[in-house]
Amino acid sequence: MAKRGGFPGGMGMPGNMNNLMKQAQRMQRQMEESQKNLEESEFSAKAGGGAVEVVVTGKKTIKSLVLDKDIVDPDDVETLQESIIAAINEAFAQVDEANESAMSKMTGGLGGLGGFGF
Repeated sequence: MAKRGGFPGGMGMPGNMNNLMKQAQRMQRQMEESQKNLEESEFSAKAGGGAVEVVVTGKKTIKSLVLDKDIVDPDDVETLQESIIAAINEAFAQVDEANESAMSKMTGGLGGLGGFGF
């Protein structure tokens, strides 16, 4: 009499598991490559009507900060500070958006985690 449930031969799904492992390894390599590309990318943002420009890397490290001489006013330091912060935050937001976009491309093909329906 045949057993109910399980898989023929009692060995599970070696072919499917092997394919699943290969896909997972391929996805991991793609994610690592995508992360490396992101970290090597540069993102630029301006604030204060273009008087402040910041360039950051994908690692969220400030690479450069350029100030137009007109924004440097000893009587209005607050505007300069706010503009610098705004430019940095915008550049960091671009990094986050690029990261989310890259991850979405990676996981978009999973379709509910490989069709498992979780």
